[in-house]
Amino acid sequence: MSIRQIIDQVLDNSSRKSDFMEQRAMSYWADVVGPGVNHLTTHRYVSKGVLHVYLSSAPLKTELEFRKSAILAALNSCVGGEPLKELRIH
Repeated sequence: MSIRQIIDQVLDNSSRKSDFMEQRAMSYWADVVGPGVNHLTTHRYVSKGVLHVYLSSAPLKTELEFRKSAILAALNSCVGGEPLKELRIH
């Protein structure tokens, strides 16, 4: 059994699996949105399946509002599930 399989087995039996998956999905933010958007991201956190992202650019906030569903789908795809249910841009 590989280390990855052991970790997956422990997580499957853990009540904290959803928290771990949410954090893991959030960690892909820079990969999904790119370095330019990530540079303008001032803060982000996950709470109960909702990813909250704070940006320093009002025009960028508006642009990302139109792309929220695609960004959310890409983040969830990175972890192979749907730990994030919503994306809120502030």
